[in-house]
Amino acid sequence: MAILEVNNLKKNFGATDVIKDISFSMNEGETLSIIGSSGSGKTTILRCLNFLEIPDGGTISVKGNMIFDAAKDKKASDREIKKKRLHFGLVFQSFNLFPQYTALGNVMLAPKLLSEEGGDSKKNEIKERALMLLDKMGLSDRVDNYPHQLSGGQQQRVAIARALAMCPDVLCFDEPTSALDPELTGEVLKVIKELAQQNTTMIIVTHEMAFARDVSDRVIFMDKGVIVEQGHPSQIMNDPREERTKKFLAGYTKRL
Repeated sequence: MAILEVNNLKKNFGATDVIKDISFSMNEGETLSIIGSSGSGKTTILRCLNFLEIPDGGTISVKGNMIFDAAKDKKASDREIKKKRLHFGLVFQSFNLFPQYTALGNVMLAPKLLSEEGGDSKKNEIKERALMLLDKMGLSDRVDNYPHQLSGGQQQRVAIARALAMCPDVLCFDEPTSALDPELTGEVLKVIKELAQQNTTMIIVTHEMAFARDVSDRVIFMDKGVIVEQGHPSQIMNDPREERTKKFLAGYTKRL
């Protein structure tokens, strides 16, 4: 059974159709990269999956359970949307850490708010998991640092730990290295590769073609709100079938 099934997903902003009838599925432990030009709809897919934008059409199912049907859920309450959102974790390109909290505080915040009256044992459990995740990100010596005391790469790794703290079914990355200089990009990509090796289910919107080729089980190429082509990374990168894909990748092939 697929861990994620997206069927006929649509999103428009006014008269502009940003996502047009998108369908795809993922198996547990799979890494899916979405590539395409700016404005092709890549980020909007992630925002719809995380319910930062409410889709105008289509359905979303997780582990065989339909969690969203636009025909009846477009006016879901905030509480219902927050519950649906728990299936996904989103790592933003601009980190979006809370400046008033330490690295540890950022990772603990959402689980603490969700647990509400969990007592001391629950709080200790949340802290232990947060410390474990920060250690996994190579940040055990930075747990008490505030975001302004961390490099961009370190902030992004805190953001990844924060997303993992909620134990999402699918972890989503929106251009995870776009705000980093080349020297710091490698450390974040290394963490994502390690997560892929640990069979973390991930969707990665990226402009790093070599990374998408190396880390992904499957690649989707989007253009103007539709999926133009999808397949194994080597097929998409080395032998694309569609002319639009060939044109997009022409500027990258020499570097791959």
